[in-house]
Amino acid sequence: MEARHSWFRRLGAEDRSWITIVARAGIDNFMAWFADAGRAADPGTLFNAAPRALTRKVSLHQTVDLVRTTINVVAEQVGELVPPDDRPALELAITHFSREVAFATAEVYARAAELRGGWDERMEALIVDAIVRAETDDLVVSRASALGWNTLGPVCVIAGPRPAEPDLESLRTAASARDLTVLASEQGGRIIVIVGGALLTDTAASVRLAQDLEEYFGAGSIVVGPLVKALPQATDSAQNALSASRVAHAWPEAPRVVASFELLPERALAGHPAARRKLVDDVYRPLVAAGGELLATTIGFLDNGCAIEPTARALFVHANTVRYRLRKVEEITRVNPLDPRQAYALHLAITLGRLMVTDPASGSR
Repeated sequence: MEARHSWFRRLGAEDRSWITIVARAGIDNFMAWFADAGRAADPGTLFNAAPRALTRKVSLHQTVDLVRTTINVVAEQVGELVPPDDRPALELAITHFSREVAFATAEVYARAAELRGGWDERMEALIVDAIVRAETDDLVVSRASALGWNTLGPVCVIAGPRPAEPDLESLRTAASARDLTVLASEQGGRIIVIVGGALLTDTAASVRLAQDLEEYFGAGSIVVGPLVKALPQATDSAQNALSASRVAHAWPEAPRVVASFELLPERALAGHPAARRKLVDDVYRPLVAAGGELLATTIGFLDNGCAIEPTARALFVHANTVRYRLRKVEEITRVNPLDPRQAYALHLAITLGRLMVTDPASGSR
């Protein structure tokens, strides 16, 4: 074996010793079976001599090489030591026994793969649960790496309803075909998927990629959390996605796959502090900081049914001035007042800002 297989020489002494024991057990097993015509061939027992962990150090391909080498050596010895008249029967027996060994080898590695697969699924579920619970630490990242998480790029979390028959393995395969790295698990009635990859360039890209995976979720809204820098920060994306998922039913007209920030109004109305702070910090405060004209124009526009001409008359300005100011509002807040849904979020952000920021004694609008 050392002469024919360079990888065998690179193994540790203990591992080489175990392989030698298995090979000798196989030869002894064959001899005992051949000597006793009434004995059934049971080559599977020869692997009992080695520890189960050996399947992780020696691949199936390498094991097949070792079995082939052992059989070839036995066949060579038969040609030298056995009389010509007895060789055909012995060679036929070797062929039969080697076939049984091949089946036994495949069974051993299949069973080991099943055990590893079950353990990997449990580990994956624990990692996802830790991220959802904001318990991410170096150990969680290390375990994720052991499962194949190798992306250093941005990460987002997708939360969607559990289908009647979840197929997480197919989901992982579909994601891998799109150059995405995923960790997926069932959490109650939901499927939680942590996604990483260079294709996650922005929120729109994240939503598009989630749309490619929507067939693996059940009926209902699939929510995509915000992009974060890396896996250790995935808790923020997970909490946003889950928070939005819980209130998605309040917006029945929502797209099947929706970004969590689009559900900020529903989250704020449901009493989620983080959603309220985000609306105030990202929308209301920038408007106030930009000067009174933009805030006053926005309020006037909302109060006048989101119509340009009535707003211009109410503010005693030209309609084009209103349009210009509304474009500035969108640039500053990234919320388009001309879109009905976004105007709703804008109105709510201003109301929350007045409640949380404005001093009532000042009488400010």
